[in-house]
Amino acid sequence: MNVALLTAAGTGTRMGQDIPKQFIHIDNKPILIHTLEAFQNHPSIDAIIVVTLASWIEVVKAYAKQFNITKLQWVVEGGATGQESIKKGLDELKAHISLDDVVLVHDGNRSMVSSEIISDSLVKFKKYGSAVAAIPCVEAVFRSDDDGISSTVSVPREQLFRTQTPHTYTLGKLLWAHEEAAKKGITNTAASCTLMQQLGEKVYFSKGSEENIKITTTDDLRIFQALLHTKTDNWLK
Repeated sequence: MNVALLTAAGTGTRMGQDIPKQFIHIDNKPILIHTLEAFQNHPSIDAIIVVTLASWIEVVKAYAKQFNITKLQWVVEGGATGQESIKKGLDELKAHISLDDVVLVHDGNRSMVSSEIISDSLVKFKKYGSAVAAIPCVEAVFRSDDDGISSTVSVPREQLFRTQTPHTYTLGKLLWAHEEAAKKGITNTAASCTLMQQLGEKVYFSKGSEENIKITTTDDLRIFQALLHTKTDNWLK
């Protein structure tokens, strides 16, 4: 079984709006629903769980019914941090699926995730046992030790990759990582790939995309709106 675990428990303070960013309506539907539709429409995804704010649980269920998100099986309350929210979602899944089943952890406000990204994540998981969506860094990168005022150290961009989501592992592996984190006092690590790296695990990359943006600011909202209404020209390969 392949299960998408969508995190949508943030309060959206950086967006500065009256409601959490994942519930802002774009093209007459919440951002979270745009994300849910990507997994609903993918033939390899069997079920979906959403981790969200307690006061929005029933709203999520109502939206899922309104927009025919039939694969949504569970909606649970998140925690104080991203790491806690993922753990709560995993604990719920433990009661319903096998430890060998596959879980794709994905940001609920990363709505432009494509079918190709989801498919490649599953392909790389099958090959390596895990997969983290990533894209190469194309800019010149410098390290600063004075809060971004200056730098004398550049980092070869060929060695750098920017991770996105989904992060795909077995349920058992993810539960193990969170149990180890509790033992070692690792907290507030919202990215499963970072947690795995801190525990000594190798991170295997799958396909990402510049379009697979995380909607965090009002600038991101404008980019998302533009991407929704952009069609690829026929001459592009």
